[in-house]
Amino acid sequence: MPTPENREEARPPMDPVALVRSHFEDAIALKTRMAETLAPAIARAGEALAAALGRGAKVLACGNGGSAGDCQHFAAELVGRFERERPGLAAIALTVDSSALTAIANDYSFDRVFSRQVEALGREGDVLVALSTSGNSRNVIEAMKAASARGMTVIALTGRDGGAMAAMLGPKDHHLNVAHPRTMRIQEVHILALHCLCDTVDNILHGEK
Repeated sequence: MPTPENREEARPPMDPVALVRSHFEDAIALKTRMAETLAPAIARAGEALAAALGRGAKVLACGNGGSAGDCQHFAAELVGRFERERPGLAAIALTVDSSALTAIANDYSFDRVFSRQVEALGREGDVLVALSTSGNSRNVIEAMKAASARGMTVIALTGRDGGAMAAMLGPKDHHLNVAHPRTMRIQEVHILALHCLCDTVDNILHGEK
């Protein structure tokens, strides 16, 4: 228990407006930096994604928590539409089938909830979009292993130093790393990167808006 000598003094809460502004300023600074360092990697990943979808391959996406929500958002933009009318594109979020997820977790382990689906659904030439803000999510890592074994391309969206996922990527894979310590900031750039992938795909496959 802290003694009176080493106990940190309680600080008054930050003014709510100042707090909100600090989030905007931090996000703007990170996105400005990422625009310089990450844009070429996102463009290359978008080109690979467009090439795969253009030849009739499909996209599988996986992640946990907020990243699971991003997977579902991303798949919906491809299957439905992003900002222009075009045919639906084949994309599946591996986070949405509660029966499959719970059966696999129960019968095997939670580490297998995505890899088992990749083994069942993935084919050579397909693309796995793998999200983890730490780069160390075991179930996402196992999905990457399954995808690589099937000759799939992996697009990994990570944060911090990229974690174990960074070391697993092969020459045909793509790493979109947001080198920042805060999960919320990483997720904010991840969703922007996913929107950029959608727009790149639409631009390549369906021309100008």
